[in-house]
Amino acid sequence: MAKSSESTEKAVAANLIPIYVMGERFMVPESLTIQKALEYAGYQLIRGCGCRGGVCGACATVFRMPDSYRVEIGLACQTVVRENMHLTMIPFFPANKAVYDIEEMTGTGSEVAALYPELFKCIGCNICTQSCPMDIEVMHYMAKAIRGDISAVAEASFDCIMCGLCTARCPAEQVQYNVAELCRRLHARYMLPSAKHLEERVEEVSKGRYDKFLRDLKKKNEKQLRKLYTDREMEPDLSEDSWTPEESKFL
Repeated sequence: MAKSSESTEKAVAANLIPIYVMGERFMVPESLTIQKALEYAGYQLIRGCGCRGGVCGACATVFRMPDSYRVEIGLACQTVVRENMHLTMIPFFPANKAVYDIEEMTGTGSEVAALYPELFKCIGCNICTQSCPMDIEVMHYMAKAIRGDISAVAEASFDCIMCGLCTARCPAEQVQYNVAELCRRLHARYMLPSAKHLEERVEEVSKGRYDKFLRDLKKKNEKQLRKLYTDREMEPDLSEDSWTPEESKFL
């Protein structure tokens, strides 16, 4: 995160409140998210500004309020600023990530334990769950990992966005999100049945079914590509599972 030279005294039709970014005081509109407030204050977000929609986990933030002893957590793209909050972003937390070749594994709980032996240091404090911005029961899926139930870990951790806040606050220095990622990969590789429709599509690609379509697409100019994009048929938000587009020759 780099600070620009633009003045922070910008005229806006909003109430301004003080916040503290890494100790420096800024006056920002009270309606902004932390991420937008940082940009309003003159910072250019170079790291920690991925999806801006609460999905990628790149903008993990910790903050304190002056009337509380608690360290609070949130995603900068979702959390609205509060008066006199003291904050800092931690878009990357240096955590242990085991090295493995998933093709040489068999999908057992003992393999997870061998790669992450710190699993068994868990003291059951539940601070990992309290730190999760996605409201995942992190301690519960770690208990399942200790028991070797890979599928249960994969299901319970499905909504993890890899922000690292659980690991940043864990007194046992575990890497919960990397354990969960490994279990999801093992579950998908060794426990879920193969997707027949995916195998069929891969075979179609290999046989060149889409070669002409791609060649024609590559010949189009920017204006033509933009028109194709804006005119594309989109799936309705509340469509049935059986919905298919009118143009289905490439399905």
